[in-house]
Amino acid sequence: MKKKRFLIVQNLLFVFIIVFVSTGCGQGPAKPAAILSNKDSAQVLNEPDFTFSPLPPALSDAYRLAVQDYYDKHLAHSGFNGAILVAKNGEIVFEDYRGYINFKTKEPITPNTPFHLASISKTFTGMTILKLWEEGRLSLDDDLLKYFPQLPYHGITIKMLLSHRSGLPNYLNFMDSFWNKKQKATNQDVVNYMAFHKPKMEYLPGKAYHYNNTNFMLLALVIEQITHQAYPQYMKDSVFTPLGLKDTYVFSCKDTSHYTPTYVGNWPYPMDHLDCTYGDKNVYSTVRDLFAWDKSLYQHTFLKASTLEMAYLPESNEGRSMHNYGLGWHLYFNNGDTIVYHNGKWHGENNNFTRLIDHTATIIILGNKQNGNIFSAKNMGSIFSGKVDETKFEE
Repeated sequence: MKKKRFLIVQNLLFVFIIVFVSTGCGQGPAKPAAILSNKDSAQVLNEPDFTFSPLPPALSDAYRLAVQDYYDKHLAHSGFNGAILVAKNGEIVFEDYRGYINFKTKEPITPNTPFHLASISKTFTGMTILKLWEEGRLSLDDDLLKYFPQLPYHGITIKMLLSHRSGLPNYLNFMDSFWNKKQKATNQDVVNYMAFHKPKMEYLPGKAYHYNNTNFMLLALVIEQITHQAYPQYMKDSVFTPLGLKDTYVFSCKDTSHYTPTYVGNWPYPMDHLDCTYGDKNVYSTVRDLFAWDKSLYQHTFLKASTLEMAYLPESNEGRSMHNYGLGWHLYFNNGDTIVYHNGKWHGENNNFTRLIDHTATIIILGNKQNGNIFSAKNMGSIFSGKVDETKFEE
């Protein structure tokens, strides 16, 4: 019965789409706009070269009702504790905030409440590396040993780190086995550990896709070496502030005194020895700031269109699959549609950032209480694509 009701709402939606298709709900070249800049940052954003076509009010309402219907049935009443924002053509069609960011203090979740993005953080690290590449400050063919000569791993490039083809072991595993768990590890601690203990490679460089947090933890240190700034400060000054992401920041060891836990049920996760490493995780943000990040990617204000086209090219083609990974992004190819996404999972945090590129639609869900329905909620993408697909995305 629930599925039938959802299909009825979806069918009504597509009646609206047919009626309003002549109004131009797509997108086209942007009108001339001033270059965006921030006086407190060396970062200057590109001029937008893309504009979203406004949604007719009736079509916007139809999308809102369809998303609300899905949300009510599959997420809102499943113990969801978090924030959701769904957008189409650069406009918010639905958002909601539910529950507490801190169960002990009963502090409610609001539009300005930052969540630990977990692996969605990789999109910021990866695109910042590509920004430095655009500026000629690094080469994607740079060898890992150029930045970390103390490491025993040869033949690994920056591009292999971005595409998870380095073959390196995952530090979440080897640091969990032998590191003193009473001491919180930093990125440099992990590098020092790798240099001394030489944990074994999983694969030869470039031979296989192997998703692994070590790659992006190292990329954060590459950013630090090139910019001569700590990763949290550089990201604030040269990425978050210029893009207007006012509630976004990087968590590090200096922030441990005001750590906000995530939850399984009503039980909080305490901090552990791997809670201070960053680049692969530890960017905190809101659904509205991620929406601004999403729009900047469509409008090419942070990275050029050609750079993003490169980032969205599949790099793991040894196995035939609808799933793939580009440079800093998971990719999913669904009957001609390209979905660019990244999920995030750390302790009790579950996050979903799904971008239906061909339909300029975006689904952003951040939850600080473990809930597997957050990952499957990407299925509401069928509201915009018209293609029902319940395949699981990679977490």
